[in-house]
Amino acid sequence: LIDRKRGWILTNAHVASFSPSIHKVAFYNQDYRDAKKIYVDPHIDLAILQVPVSEIPEAAREPQLDCDSKVSTGHPVGAFGHPWGYSFTGTRGIISGIADDGMLQTDAPINPGNSGGALLNHRGNLIGMNTKIFSKTGSYAGIGFALPSNKMIEVASEIIKYGSVQPSWI
Repeated sequence: LIDRKRGWILTNAHVASFSPSIHKVAFYNQDYRDAKKIYVDPHIDLAILQVPVSEIPEAAREPQLDCDSKVSTGHPVGAFGHPWGYSFTGTRGIISGIADDGMLQTDAPINPGNSGGALLNHRGNLIGMNTKIFSKTGSYAGIGFALPSNKMIEVASEIIKYGSVQPSWI
């Protein structure tokens, strides 16, 4: 949940692409709600979904973001999601690197279904969104990637303000 006032929830574009308009959003307490697609940016793999504000569970909260701290190799992390159709799960690992494109690389197990889930630091603050894995088999192989929270917020803020991601000019 990124904006409770609007009912906006961030996930990955590749997750949102499975359905043309309506999605089921799972909250941590296994409470499922219908959500509609607001915006999809396939270039950075980010989508905004919207749940009616009146249907957001009371316990759901906006994440404590950690956009300002320096994330570096060796920092402990937890990856959360719904892999392989199981209910809410969590795994742990470390930041194993920062990719050239700025993605956070982690050895925390990320499997299909974890996409769009939270990558938290040791304080429980959101530092990224589980996005993809490197694997020749399609399942966990020791290298996962997360979109950093500062990039998520930057793009979501542009969408909120302008209705789309603004092109860069040189």
